[in-house]
Amino acid sequence: MYLTDEKVAVMGAAGAIGSNLAQTLLSSGTASRVAMYDPFAPGLEGAAEEVYHCGFPNADVTWTTDVAEALEGASYVISSGGAPRKEGMTREDLRRDNAEIAKQLGLDIKHYCPNCKFVIIIFNPADITGLTTLVHSGLEPGRVTTLAALDSTRLQTRLAQHFDILQSKVTGCRTYGGHGEQMAVFIGGIQIDGTPLTDILDGETVNGVGMSADEWTGVQEHVRGGGARIIDLRGRSSFQSPAQQSVFMLRGVLVGESYDWPCGAYLNAEGFNNIMMAMPVALSASGVSWSMPEGTEDDINALRESYAHLTALRDQTIDDGILPPLSDWRDSNVHLG
Repeated sequence: MYLTDEKVAVMGAAGAIGSNLAQTLLSSGTASRVAMYDPFAPGLEGAAEEVYHCGFPNADVTWTTDVAEALEGASYVISSGGAPRKEGMTREDLRRDNAEIAKQLGLDIKHYCPNCKFVIIIFNPADITGLTTLVHSGLEPGRVTTLAALDSTRLQTRLAQHFDILQSKVTGCRTYGGHGEQMAVFIGGIQIDGTPLTDILDGETVNGVGMSADEWTGVQEHVRGGGARIIDLRGRSSFQSPAQQSVFMLRGVLVGESYDWPCGAYLNAEGFNNIMMAMPVALSASGVSWSMPEGTEDDINALRESYAHLTALRDQTIDDGILPPLSDWRDSNVHLG
């Protein structure tokens, strides 16, 4: 009934993302053995009780405020366990405090589940928290990834709304680089019901609707502010979509199900060095492997600008003493050199 009976540790399970993760792992038939962890015991117990009340057959669900109990024997770790983004905040406003949490998570993984097969980091800013977790965990780079799909799905959503067509008829929507306001929104590859967006910007229409250059700029800005818009609308940050997409990612690792959206990957090639950022990936039992995206010259230039922004955030995290100097990364993780 389930794809795996190996232990999946859900960190931050008292929160909205974490509790949705636990439920989605079970309801999708992905994992039967779920360890829910959070330092907030009443909220965690309540979240676990809700999962129990769903009545999932053959489910082995535990909850604990002891990080050792949660991680020991875990084959997979999914963490939303950072401070959430609030109204008026950017993802990067969370960097220092959440990077501290990521550092401790990495150290805990190294200590309690050093043979962990795959780690998914959700909490913001995911590019930095994922990188920090990786450096301190001792895991191979392909074993740690970050959720990066939501900017791309928001792009797809906005274009579908503009052209008044099914979202599935908008294809090739991809944002790469950072998961933040400096993301690279690629135009190359986007098709609206089979018509390239570049052709539409040159005057073609789909469903009787065209798009001007100014409207495309507006779409990009809408996507860059997509997370903040959810907070404005709901009074809280996204939780349904990150939980769902993270489970899709895990399924790609477990059984090789196609996962078409970008994921965070550790890069140290092609001019992108010692960084984690969203790229085209393949997910398998070996973990995450990345490739260079295809796009226009402007797309690639935007990607390099996003990379420069991420390296500045990485270097701030080094200056804060949360990440070691680049020259010392191999001392923390022998797989990084």
